[in-house]
Amino acid sequence: MKLFVDNLTHVDFSYLHPERGLLGESWAVNLVLDGSLDTQGMICDFGVVKRRVKQWLDDQVDHRLVVPAQMERLTLEQDQGRTRVEWRYPSGERFICDAPEQAIAAVPLAEIDELGLAQWCRDQLLALFPDQVRGVDLAFVPESIDGHFYHYSHGLQQHDGNCQRIAHGHRSRIEIYRNDQRDEALEGIWAERFRDIYIGTRSHLQAESAEEHHYAYTAPQGEFELILPASVCYLMDSESTVEQIAAHLAAELQAEYPHDRIIVRAFEGIGKGAIAGDIA
Repeated sequence: MKLFVDNLTHVDFSYLHPERGLLGESWAVNLVLDGSLDTQGMICDFGVVKRRVKQWLDDQVDHRLVVPAQMERLTLEQDQGRTRVEWRYPSGERFICDAPEQAIAAVPLAEIDELGLAQWCRDQLLALFPDQVRGVDLAFVPESIDGHFYHYSHGLQQHDGNCQRIAHGHRSRIEIYRNDQRDEALEGIWAERFRDIYIGTRSHLQAESAEEHHYAYTAPQGEFELILPASVCYLMDSESTVEQIAAHLAAELQAEYPHDRIIVRAFEGIGKGAIAGDIA
């Protein structure tokens, strides 16, 4: 007998890709439990399944930087409640992230993808369930997007929750309306501009050169530091919430097309986001 829960939750996180570097991602989560029936005629109560799995994913994957500990050119140090990651892009540029340990997940893989990370999760999830549950099959599912999208990472210093972590991210759709018509050409321009981007806040920037950016701030969970190639960074004057991203894009487009009605729908992962522009 099997029990399934489709679209149990979503995870939004960033990870290190061996070629592309820091990459924001958003996946839906499907779950199947294999087992026998208990005295209630259940494998496990749906409420228990959803609560336990979501809590585990929130703790172990969601809003974290997921690091494949076996990837090349990587140094990983964990000491006194902190984790430091140093890595080199294939072109030699450096990536450094130093953060409280709960902000970074080191997994024993050479590369992160939905299949490998799901297997790592499955190996640990079985312990969450009663004895009649004999197997757990978890699948991460990228959103099917008909149109343009981008991967972005950021950190929200002023956020009370886990969004304060300096390197977490999303895979996001973008919709741009110009005079009430979708403008796919403009969507493509901004999706390419934001491809694999780190959206940084200017007040977090400690040092800047043509080669790299150095971000750092202190938030309720502790001190955070991030060094990235300048070529993968985009600066905003505000915190990079999805509301501010949508407003920024709308303002940039309105300046470019001052006589047109501009509306931007910027997504933050799957099924959520913000609308900005001429929406009165």
